[in-house]
Amino acid sequence: MKDCDQIQMEFYESTNKGAATLPVPFSEWEKKAKEKLAAGPFGYVYGAAGACDTMKVNEAAFKQYRIRPRVCRNISKRDMEISLFGNKYPVPFLFAPIGVNSIVHSDGEVAPAKAAASLGIPYILSNVSTTPMEKIAEVMGKSPRWFQLYPPKDKELTKSFLKRAEKAGFTAIVVTIDSTLLGWRETDLKNSFLPFLTGQGMGNYFSDPVFLSMLDDPPEKDLETACKKALAEGNNTCFSWKDLEFIKSETKLPVLLKGLTHPDDAILAVESGADGIIVSNHGGRQLDGAIATLEALPSVCEAVEHKVPVLMDSGIRRGADIIKALALGASAVLIGRPYIYGLAVAGEIGVKTVMENLIAETELQMAICGRKSIAEIEPSLVIKI
Repeated sequence: MKDCDQIQMEFYESTNKGAATLPVPFSEWEKKAKEKLAAGPFGYVYGAAGACDTMKVNEAAFKQYRIRPRVCRNISKRDMEISLFGNKYPVPFLFAPIGVNSIVHSDGEVAPAKAAASLGIPYILSNVSTTPMEKIAEVMGKSPRWFQLYPPKDKELTKSFLKRAEKAGFTAIVVTIDSTLLGWRETDLKNSFLPFLTGQGMGNYFSDPVFLSMLDDPPEKDLETACKKALAEGNNTCFSWKDLEFIKSETKLPVLLKGLTHPDDAILAVESGADGIIVSNHGGRQLDGAIATLEALPSVCEAVEHKVPVLMDSGIRRGADIIKALALGASAVLIGRPYIYGLAVAGEIGVKTVMENLIAETELQMAICGRKSIAEIEPSLVIKI
């Protein structure tokens, strides 16, 4: 992996060499993605629930904290390595699970999986990926990967997904529990855009023997029925803490619960066997007017008392955001929309560039504020205004 000095210098030297460079700021990646994509796909990635207030406060919450740097410290040797579930990773962030990548690029989930593998950063594959999990395992080799599960209603289908993920070399299961129903997403409704109805995002369902056994006809003969059946399985409004215990009993892998923001739910998650928690509101895509994840993070960390790792996502756009989240208790964070915009603009190269930029910016932020390792990032580093 390139170090921050190398990444930074490549930008400065690119003009002298006459080389065209990809964007740097998140806003420019977003702008270029909008120019490249049709209204439906762009709106699906960009949009959020209702008035988009939750998405807005996710980003705004970071502005409520200021970094308070220390100086005159030896920061010549820096280390951003973290450890999760006995595995070491080079940086304190992972690829968030985002489905239907095929709507923004023809390579679908293969491109970010390859980029993740090249960087050594864990890739969390969405349950609703267009590319089946076995194909992702094939392109990633031994590189770290987790599997995100929207728990189906059918227990046998749940067991099948879990066993396939284990066999394919995924090393953790991320159970998303804030999306048992689709949020009221006005942009998608206006565009009449739900990619699952055309078979996109169905790679893991349409390759699963248990799911195929539920159908009267295979997807290639009756696509509409197959798609609606998969969506119905994902709308598991009956999911409870007992179902989490069932998932735990069916896999040897660590199980993280993603999509909670309330400290009482965090306590229940740990009591029900969760090995980790991801504080998340689905990037603002589910509940309009909800609490920002950064606002929720400290109380969740306090509630679990360091018994399990607490990760977070939603609203992270810059290295400063990552530093603030770590200072407030996050073990690591998940990056979502930024890498998807990179995928839309330039495929695998775009994804890798976005993540390399974040690596460089985060390392520089850490060093300039007087910390030489992630372990040294603690609450005194930030103040709330």
